[in-house]
Amino acid sequence: MQDSALPEDSSRKFSLEKTLKLTKLRLLLMHFESKVGHIGGNLSCLDMLVVLYHRIITKDDQFILSKGHSAGALYATLWSLGRIEEQELSHFHRDNTRLSAHPPPTGIDDILFATGSLGHGLSLAAGLAMSKKLLNQSGRVYCLMSDGEWNEGSCWEALIFAKQQQLDNLTVLIDLNGLQGFGTTQEVADLSPLEEKFKCFGIDVVEVDGHDLNVLEKTLSKIQRLTFVVARTIKGKGVSFMENRVEWHYLPLSEEQYHRAVREIQSL
Repeated sequence: MQDSALPEDSSRKFSLEKTLKLTKLRLLLMHFESKVGHIGGNLSCLDMLVVLYHRIITKDDQFILSKGHSAGALYATLWSLGRIEEQELSHFHRDNTRLSAHPPPTGIDDILFATGSLGHGLSLAAGLAMSKKLLNQSGRVYCLMSDGEWNEGSCWEALIFAKQQQLDNLTVLIDLNGLQGFGTTQEVADLSPLEEKFKCFGIDVVEVDGHDLNVLEKTLSKIQRLTFVVARTIKGKGVSFMENRVEWHYLPLSEEQYHRAVREIQSL
């Protein structure tokens, strides 16, 4: 199934706002065709991914998607850059595909590790940052995490390591949408205010609107030290019946829901 909102060429040289809209539409189509859920958490972090890949990340930088269940958002972002072909997105989550439900360990140059077992991404990112530091290599390491992921003790161990080793080439982004698999983050295991917990470890913390593209770009472009960017986001952002609804951590789209979601994104 194709959608008239998709670009006809592969260059996709648009404004950041238009790029985000087209990427959202392609993400919805990809998940609808494959009958795969996790759409809400994809939409909460997609703005950050588009800004990172289109404005911030350079050839010397590395990226880890710790919240691997949002692999669809990463694939769609790489598609928006022409690094994944249109036809391949139609094979998402199917047999013998490179585009598995979580980032694969091999086959895609932009993906360095398989992720999705929550709590491991920051450790991987800290290791990459430590390696760059020891080898005196240029570039930063970026790690995108979920807020519910901080229920995992390994995240705090990695934070302690990063601070102790003064990994000033590491930027951590937290997708603070307030929801996880079994309810709100406050109901499941309340760590709020999460940003204050980070500050207690001596970490530089910046709080931003995770859906303000200009603020994200300005914030990320200025970071030069070990910094945690706490991005306040909305699960299912841009689709009214998904926003702040925990069930869209899981549900696939029906045909009626898909067309309604497309209309809402197109009207933005």
